[in-house]
Amino acid sequence: MSAMNHLDELFSFLRIPSVSAQAEHAGDVERCADFLVEKLSSMGFDAKKHLTDIHPIVVAHSPEVEGKPTILIYGHYDVMPVDPVSAWETPPFEPTIRGGRVYARGASDDKGEIMALLLGTEKVLREDGALPLNVIFLLEGEEERGSESLFAFMQRPEIQQELACDVIVVSDTGMAAPNIPSFSYGLKGLCCFELKVSGPAMDLHSGLFGGAVNNPITALCEMIATTHDADNHVAVEGFYEGVHEIEAWEKESWCRVPGMSDAELAELTGVDALRTETGYTGAECVYARPTFELNGISGGYEGEGSKTVIPTHAIAKMSCRLVPGQNPEKVMDCVEAHFRKVCPAGVRMEFTRQHSGAAYLSNPNSAFGLAAQRALEETFGNKPVLVREGGSIPIIAEISQVLGKDALLLGLDLPDARIHSPNENMRVEIFEKGIEMTSRLLRLMGQL
Repeated sequence: MSAMNHLDELFSFLRIPSVSAQAEHAGDVERCADFLVEKLSSMGFDAKKHLTDIHPIVVAHSPEVEGKPTILIYGHYDVMPVDPVSAWETPPFEPTIRGGRVYARGASDDKGEIMALLLGTEKVLREDGALPLNVIFLLEGEEERGSESLFAFMQRPEIQQELACDVIVVSDTGMAAPNIPSFSYGLKGLCCFELKVSGPAMDLHSGLFGGAVNNPITALCEMIATTHDADNHVAVEGFYEGVHEIEAWEKESWCRVPGMSDAELAELTGVDALRTETGYTGAECVYARPTFELNGISGGYEGEGSKTVIPTHAIAKMSCRLVPGQNPEKVMDCVEAHFRKVCPAGVRMEFTRQHSGAAYLSNPNSAFGLAAQRALEETFGNKPVLVREGGSIPIIAEISQVLGKDALLLGLDLPDARIHSPNENMRVEIFEKGIEMTSRLLRLMGQL
């Protein structure tokens, strides 16, 4: 199959606006699942769409090869919302090539990787006549909204039996540079929550009541300001319970990752300087230190011009990225207790817990791990760097625990891929190498 055929298939996949978080796109998400079932079926897989209360899960099995390993390939076909649409140079669901990159929502997260995995598998089938091992595809449509249905799906004994495997393969993480592949052996966990601070029963005139009534926006900001100290250390009692120090070999290894020096990270993100936790580099904070982030804040009048009021309430959306040893529920317990302790008089607080997931850590030097590293090296021409991932895929820890197998995280996302942002993209060269990497991986693992 030619490179142009590869891109045609990718473009067909990217054109489906499978935004899982928005109800208006529910039909598009299901249409995307149907697209995958049709593709996998055309490759000779036994592919099925499992309906859930939210979005479908696609499971597909290759023809059985007795006496050979079974690998489970996980991915998600849903995508993030596209807002702000005005910031896109071309429409987010009309894939466009500019400067050797495919621009579209989902190009890197995670449709580009899924299509590379599918086409790499198809390449082996076409060239060798059959796969050298057993392959299961597990593709979900809710990762960007917490994987609620897949968490429930994985609890069913018959599903656990159907998905029994020797190793899990995931391509939904980053790579250091175009010629420097990354083997990620860890993912951060995640917990999300919302804090609402309420005050007066109605918006008040700020001249008539200012200075006498506690302003909910001010109170919210004061509460948030107590979550970090001068060293950018999270100042929530119990937050660091279970956190282990970074290993010396990890620190030494991460110093050599291209693009991850403090100066390079500052340039990449467009800031004058990093603000790290005192005593840690930017790479160490990204890969292996827990964080507490403010993701959004709203309250009062936000329209054009002025409206001098003391508003009834203010809301902040927050999240924590967690590392191995931290329990998401316990962390949220600590955060809620902290906010109740610092909540000032004259306002009321409401703490709402949202989705969460545990961190994940594996052994990068297992037999399957070494085979994956070899596939990456043979494809990209350089040894892969061993890193932990700053992002989260909460369902990976769950799948790994339920099935009792390691997950190999083979990323194709470059630092400038703009995932979750306008103008998300993937280099065509990386997409083609993802296909090659997949074919090498299957053949190497078939020998184990």
